[in-house]
Amino acid sequence: MTTVLTALHVVAAVFLVGPMAVLPMTALRAVRSGNAPVVELLSTSTRVFTLASLLVAVLGFGVLGVIGKTEDVSVATGWVLTSIVLYAAALALSLLVVVPSMRRAAAELAGNRAEAAQALYGRLAASSGVVALLLVAVTVLMVWRP
Repeated sequence: MTTVLTALHVVAAVFLVGPMAVLPMTALRAVRSGNAPVVELLSTSTRVFTLASLLVAVLGFGVLGVIGKTEDVSVATGWVLTSIVLYAAALALSLLVVVPSMRRAAAELAGNRAEAAQALYGRLAASSGVVALLLVAVTVLMVWRP
């Protein structure tokens, strides 16, 4: 059971968390080129993948429940708790800053206000970069298990 849950957790992370981190980077290019429909599509896709990434967390708790019986690991274990906090921060930042910034940039571009959209570029680049770094840190903690 541990192997199946772990495999599902990892596969879900690759196919759900990966796009959550990469799609905003693609949106940056669309903002630069002034492509409002693409920015809007990517904002919706980022929101969907961010919410779907909760499945990764649920599967992670399932893995934790199974391995907690054989290993000395629980939610209170340092690397597990840190991973949860970092993931929650990435989730919140993505939903509260990245996606709204992408939506605003798309609206500005659609309204022929390219300068206003470009003004959002820095916020979008910084916040999506931080999300990606937080997710990398979670991945490192999951593999390293310090």
